[in-house]
Amino acid sequence: MRKQLSKSWLTSLFWLRFLIIILLVIGVFVRFVNIDKKVYWGDEVFSSLRISGYMQSEMNEQLSNGSLLTIKDLSKYQYPNSEKNTIDTIKGIIVEDSQILPLYILMTRFWVQHFGDSVASVRSFSAFTSLFTFPFIYLLCEELFGSSLFGWMAIALVAVSPVEVVYAQEARAYSLWIVAILMSSFAMLRAMRLKTKVSWWIYSATLVVGFYTHIFFALVALAQGIYVITIERFRLNKITIDYLISLFAGFITFVPWLWIIITNPQPQAVAWANAKQTFFGSVERWAGILSRAFLDLGISPSDSGRIKFALLPFVIIIFALIFYSIYILCRSTPKKVWLFVLTLIGSLGLPLFILDFVFQKRYATTRYTLPLTLGIQLAVAYLLTTKLTSISPKVWQRKLWLLVVFMIITSGVISCSLNLQAKIWWNQFPEKYQEYPKIANIISQSNQPLLISDGGIIPSIQMLGHLVDPKVQFQIVKKNSLPEVTNGFTDIFLFNCSDYLKAGIEKIYNSKLQQINNLLWKVTKST
Repeated sequence: MRKQLSKSWLTSLFWLRFLIIILLVIGVFVRFVNIDKKVYWGDEVFSSLRISGYMQSEMNEQLSNGSLLTIKDLSKYQYPNSEKNTIDTIKGIIVEDSQILPLYILMTRFWVQHFGDSVASVRSFSAFTSLFTFPFIYLLCEELFGSSLFGWMAIALVAVSPVEVVYAQEARAYSLWIVAILMSSFAMLRAMRLKTKVSWWIYSATLVVGFYTHIFFALVALAQGIYVITIERFRLNKITIDYLISLFAGFITFVPWLWIIITNPQPQAVAWANAKQTFFGSVERWAGILSRAFLDLGISPSDSGRIKFALLPFVIIIFALIFYSIYILCRSTPKKVWLFVLTLIGSLGLPLFILDFVFQKRYATTRYTLPLTLGIQLAVAYLLTTKLTSISPKVWQRKLWLLVVFMIITSGVISCSLNLQAKIWWNQFPEKYQEYPKIANIISQSNQPLLISDGGIIPSIQMLGHLVDPKVQFQIVKKNSLPEVTNGFTDIFLFNCSDYLKAGIEKIYNSKLQQINNLLWKVTKST
């Protein structure tokens, strides 16, 4: 009986690994397919401005003078060119976006210079970077749990994790941040085990990568410090001293940029987080944050409450799985294992939770809580691996957990499939930008269209520049200014414009305005 059970167990492991390899292939596929089909939205447009080396003030001054502009004129401020170099890129970040750490921008600039300046090329750097999630989460699990089986299960979860696929297809630093978190976590645990100078210097190097990738990595590093000191029982021994030296060496390289942030703050960049929200609004946000690690149907704040209520049973099941995973992890593993996972979860999860529910802020967004998501995935990977590989006489229990694994993987694959077919997803602010593809299509259908605006070039006009046909021309003026009369166009549109401009255009062209939607008007001849 025991021999038959052992043989069945080994056969299950073989099929489990075979399934994970298939999921790994799917995970690579969904990160690259249709990568250029979604709206190149506001945050990505800002990334491209920084990559180009131009400042927003330069762009506004050179483009908002009422002259006729082509797509090529707009693209000048979205991609690297001979007029601006790497120093200009760094200068632009320092002066206008000091809270954005420069590593991702500089690496993407290098990538675009060598692989082209299309939307697909810019986003493909994030997709390529996300592939390093697989080896580093495998190594982390092997170091943390002492077995490669946990690493294989973790790879399966992150391969089709909806939230990680979302950020793998976005021209922002979040995929690089995920890799930096996993890389530094693995390097720290390895250094604690080996106790060698080289391993601690490697950990220090990973800290430098993390510090220059995302501002919130500092909280991850703080959580790692709490973990080391707690495991070493607050004693100043060799491991603690080596850790403190490595932390100091990593942090000292970040001090120059930290000084830049302090002396040149950009509070307007996070002004959105100061908006008050209700208790139920916070609950809704956190439900989305926690569930998107496994299930994501593209639900955004603008969707109806009926749709959100219909998803409530699935959210409850996911919550139950998460909390049961953490419970089993804490009950079944030594302190050095469960404490690491809890500190990773709490590094961003705890302060953002307090900001949301105590101070009624809204900093807790999915992109800021990625360390929380990684910690949850580690806990779930541990739970599923132990349940599937335990030699238990109760066959029904193993079948039950096989069903759980199947449901998790299926929900991830379905979520990724829906994401790949969409034109805009929840992370791209659909309540504000979902009309942009329709607007671009309307304008592009004209033979010789002109688009006039006195709204912001970043992000609105640049977003449209990535969507409209190259034949579209633009005329951008400053607030309380009117453009010169321009002839030779079959259709003239006003986009995101002030009442002053609308009234002036009616007078200039002796025409009336036909409102198409909240952002677009068409100039029609008076009868």
